[in-house]
Amino acid sequence: MTTIGVLALQGAFVEHEKMLRRLGVETRQVRLPAQLRGLDGLIIPGGESTTIGRLATTYDLIDPLRHLAEEGFPVWGTCAGMILLARDIGRRQPLIGVMDMRVERNAFGRQVDSFETDLVVPALDSVASAAERGLPFHAIFIRAPSILSVGKDVQILAALDDNMIVAAQQGNLLATAFHPELGDDSRFHRYFLRLVECRK
Repeated sequence: MTTIGVLALQGAFVEHEKMLRRLGVETRQVRLPAQLRGLDGLIIPGGESTTIGRLATTYDLIDPLRHLAEEGFPVWGTCAGMILLARDIGRRQPLIGVMDMRVERNAFGRQVDSFETDLVVPALDSVASAAERGLPFHAIFIRAPSILSVGKDVQILAALDDNMIVAAQQGNLLATAFHPELGDDSRFHRYFLRLVECRK
């Protein structure tokens, strides 16, 4: 049985759990380092990245998460979670800092500037049903970050029409600037679960 942890310090962790349970996956809320034991992967949800980082520091989670990610443990960061995974965000705040990318916080403006759009994500075809193959992914952006640049080992999965990067993968690490957990399309969650299965 696959068990995915969802960092539950702040933000949209319940929505990820609902999506994972819909896919038949066991979930566990993670607030302390001991709760990482026995997991097959971890999702860091959207929320407020400074608050999540500060709480992760308070509960001594930063170093264990960094160590696991560097050892090949699958980790997916959505929105604020993507910020926490980045090596460089152009300012000082607690980060796990394992993905070779430079991220800009609130790249699209404030909450009122949130938007939805369809993205072309060819990588999702690897987990798509015949009916889903080739379909765009409807993405929900809420005070979203963007990826300004990536290192040579980072694969760009999706970008907006103006080439702003909004999804990327570096081996076992996945980052999306938007919120797949808030829609009905489970392809990104299935894509992450495939990364998890590949590591088992």
